[in-house]
Amino acid sequence: MYAKIETERLNFIKNNQMQLRADNYIHFRDAIGRQDTDLTHLGQMVVLPSSFTGSPRYMHEKTQDAMTYVRHYGRPDLFITFTCNPRWREVSNALLSEQKSYDRHDIIARIFHLKVKTLMKLLTKGNLFGEVQCFMYSVEWQKRGLPHIHILLWLKQRIS
Repeated sequence: MYAKIETERLNFIKNNQMQLRADNYIHFRDAIGRQDTDLTHLGQMVVLPSSFTGSPRYMHEKTQDAMTYVRHYGRPDLFITFTCNPRWREVSNALLSEQKSYDRHDIIARIFHLKVKTLMKLLTKGNLFGEVQCFMYSVEWQKRGLPHIHILLWLKQRIS
């Protein structure tokens, strides 16, 4: 299902480059304007917007956001990784008897999201490690199909 949705999003972006003003993107103009570029190798360039999750522009924007945090608050105090466990009781209870956790990515994603919300509430509102000044996190999917999250925390009381 997700692959179909992503394909449709990519097709929309490809077919609506003019409406998305893709010709205004600086890297596109640079590639066309270079004298040493062989235009036959350019093919049909499709510029992905920064709103397309995982695109180079998206990743660059998120990196710049993270660097802004570091410039303003300094280095993060804690780096926490939280990984999904396919043997969580909530996952097992939601599966039918013949199903395995890798059969139901929707259940895994939903339960993981709920657990992340609970963890973030514990860390930020519950002051588990102290009062949190700011935080950011990134959710990734492992090759075996399970999500995990990397959390950066900046605490008001620095850990020494």
